[in-house]
Amino acid sequence: MKTAIVIRHVLFEDLGLLAPLLQEQNFAVRYLEAGLDDLSPARQADLLIVLGGPIGAFDEDKYPFILDELAVIKHRLSLKQATLGICLGAQLMARALGAAVAPMQQQEIGFAPLTLTAAGEKSPLHALQNQPVLHWHGDQFAIPQGATLLAASAQCPHQAFSLDNYALALQFHAEADCQRIEQWLIGHAAELAMAGAEPGLLRKQAAENRAALSSACRLLFTQWLNLLPQNRFHNE
Repeated sequence: MKTAIVIRHVLFEDLGLLAPLLQEQNFAVRYLEAGLDDLSPARQADLLIVLGGPIGAFDEDKYPFILDELAVIKHRLSLKQATLGICLGAQLMARALGAAVAPMQQQEIGFAPLTLTAAGEKSPLHALQNQPVLHWHGDQFAIPQGATLLAASAQCPHQAFSLDNYALALQFHAEADCQRIEQWLIGHAAELAMAGAEPGLLRKQAAENRAALSSACRLLFTQWLNLLPQNRFHNE
C-alpha cells in the first residue's frame, strides 16, 4: 500500500474531499501535526500533502517549526518526490524553492473563479474552468524558477504552480468540503471579523457551489494523482 503523509496546522483544515479519494487509490494516510510531531516520516512517504493554516510561511521567528517543514519540503522537491501544497502548504513549497512569499494588500476570502493559463488549461486544473473555488488567504507566493504558473484570480496573480507531474501548489482550497464550511466560519471567526468578511455570505456561497465544486475538485485531484510516477520514493 502507498503511503501519504499529511502535515496539518489546524484540525478542521484537514484533507476534506481528498480523504475518500486517497482511500480509493490505496493510500495509507497518516497525519503529522505541525509543531508537535516529528516530520521525518514525510521524507520517505510516497506522497506528502502540506495543508493550510492561519500563519505565514515566513513566520519562523514566531513558529520555529516552519523551518522543519521547509527542510522536509525542500528535500522532497530536490528528489522530485510527489508533493501537494495547499494555501500555506503552497507558500511553503514556493519558499522552499527560493521564491518570495509576502502579504497581499487585501485578504482574499470567499468563492470566486480562477483564470487558467494555457498550461493550466492542459493540466488537471481544467476541471475548475469557470467554477468558483474557496479562497482564504492574506499572503501570496511568487512563482519559483522552473515552475509553471497554472492559474490566477482577480485579486491574486499566482494561484497555482506545478513542477512537472510530481509537485502541485494550490493557493486556493480545492480540498475544502463545503458541507463543513461552518467549521471554517467558527475556527476563523476572528480573522473574518478583522477582514470584514460576512459569514452569512460565505455560508450561502458554499451551499450554492457545494455539488459542482465537489465534483470538479474530485476530478482535479483524481487526474493529478493519476499523473504521479508509480515508483515508490525513499529517502536518499
